[in-house]
Amino acid sequence: MRLIAMYLPQFHEIPENNDAWGKGFTEWVNVKKAKPLFLGHHQPRVPQNEDYYDLLEHGVMEKQVDTAKKAGIYGFCFYHYWFGGRMVLEKPAEMLLNNKSMAFHYCFSWANEPWTKTWHGAGGNKEILIPQIYGGEEEWEAHYRYFRPYFLDKRYIKEDNRPVLMIYRLRNIPRFNDMIRYWNECARKDGFSGIFIISMNRCRENVEKSRWVNASVDFEPNRTKAELLVEKPVLQPREVGGLLWNRLAMRCIDYRKLNEKMIDKEHVKNHFRMAFVDFDDSPRRNTRAVIMKGSSPRRFGKYLKKTIQLSLQEGNEYVFLNAWNEWGEGNYLEPDIRYGYGYLNQIKKVLKELQGIELQSRDL
Repeated sequence: MRLIAMYLPQFHEIPENNDAWGKGFTEWVNVKKAKPLFLGHHQPRVPQNEDYYDLLEHGVMEKQVDTAKKAGIYGFCFYHYWFGGRMVLEKPAEMLLNNKSMAFHYCFSWANEPWTKTWHGAGGNKEILIPQIYGGEEEWEAHYRYFRPYFLDKRYIKEDNRPVLMIYRLRNIPRFNDMIRYWNECARKDGFSGIFIISMNRCRENVEKSRWVNASVDFEPNRTKAELLVEKPVLQPREVGGLLWNRLAMRCIDYRKLNEKMIDKEHVKNHFRMAFVDFDDSPRRNTRAVIMKGSSPRRFGKYLKKTIQLSLQEGNEYVFLNAWNEWGEGNYLEPDIRYGYGYLNQIKKVLKELQGIELQSRDL
């Protein structure tokens, strides 16, 4: 069993974010300014020792890798942003590639949507800062050339001699069959058996029938929470409505109920499951947020164990974890001041309880 945690590289300055949001913007800006919207609302989320790290600082990622390995996590899946040869937030993955002393597995998830000034799902008109360009063979070749040194890295996650590449919205790509066929040809020239493409299903992608798509993973809790949301009254501003009104009006979902619905969904070979820590995007969306209620390390461990057991029965050896550090959505395994290492300790505990599961992060 291989546990792969989704990894957000948003914790360092880039010119695009400085231009859009102001000098010094990183994900921590939203995290720090969050406030409780109702009584009992767990905000702001504060990392342990108030460690608002910069991913480009020496030693930060080394510490993350060491912490993840000790918990039994197999690797990170870095969000990858590519816009017709232009990249953003690429430096953390490049630092890992160039630092061979970090013996840890990793792969990419191409977040192939336009770079916008409005947070995903926040409603309203989105100001497109960088359009998503797909192009033809010249563009595909340039993109593969960027992937190539990562694919050739022995730490990069591979399945049957095929580098694993997750793609967020495959159906957005006009010629995705042609593009993936071309990438497979490039990969075979490099000695691989092709590329192992995983469709990241936030909603119904309808791409599983493509012969070039090898697997899928449900992007949770996003996929299932949409099924549980019920329209609530339009919120009044917090200054007028107050904490009591917000408690009644906020769109909240029960962690247990959502996980039970996820567990009940039928999966087959190469349809991977995803476990998630928590969800609360109020740091980004304020009163338009969706907030999970009832998450705790113990409950996370309970559903992680079920998820692993079901995955093994279904013949799948990957389980994806959402997320390592999605602090802007309250969805993180990293230690905070409330639970410390509670969620990471649950991973270690579950893997120890499930006999016969090797901690494969040790095999590098």
